[in-house]
Amino acid sequence: MAIQLIKHTAMLLSGRDLCLGVVFLLLLSCGFSSGGESDINCLKSIKASLEDPLDMLTSSWDFSNITEGSICSFLGVGCWHPNESKVLNINLSNLGLKGQFPRGIANCTSLTGLDLSSNKLSGSLPADISRIIPFSTLLALSYNNFSGTIPASISNCTYLNVLKLDHNQLSGQIPGEIGQLSRLKTFSVANNLLHGPVPDFVVASVTADSYANNPGLCGGPLKSCRSSVEKSLNCSSPPL
Repeated sequence: MAIQLIKHTAMLLSGRDLCLGVVFLLLLSCGFSSGGESDINCLKSIKASLEDPLDMLTSSWDFSNITEGSICSFLGVGCWHPNESKVLNINLSNLGLKGQFPRGIANCTSLTGLDLSSNKLSGSLPADISRIIPFSTLLALSYNNFSGTIPASISNCTYLNVLKLDHNQLSGQIPGEIGQLSRLKTFSVANNLLHGPVPDFVVASVTADSYANNPGLCGGPLKSCRSSVEKSLNCSSPPL
């Protein structure tokens, strides 16, 4: 297709205009080709890295005859345009999937939304998660079995509007930098094993419900962290 376009352009243009036209078409062709291939590899990697006991992906994600835009009909996959293999959103919630966070998502370079909630995923969240989903406006990982700490690099996902990490086994402190996400509207880490002060959010209005069932959290809409520290000091002080 690209060669035919170039030949047609050559018949219409000449001289300097011809050179510019051919260069433009080559760049355009390469861009679409590499973009589609990258996104196909992205979905292949996700499928290969996850256990699919209910055969939800196995029955839908068929790569045997890939034509332009065919991946846009895959279960849970939303594209920029139905005829272009450029993945915009991935929603694989409630499919019974097992495994760790699929790092191959990084190959979906235009991804703006990722929902893996209500599955049986486990392990830690990637320390470089901001490199994997740099343009995502939504990250929903609720109702899984993720453990370990919340990576500080998540604060570099500056387009996030929604961040849902509730109902997991996450521990440690919530990175204070998350509070600086200027587009964040929804945030939830309820039902984890977190402790320490909660972030001061510059935009998001976060209620106590977003922190529920994390007995070690304090500050913000929760009990004062200072009171907790003073109580601990008073209890440990020797009697006069």
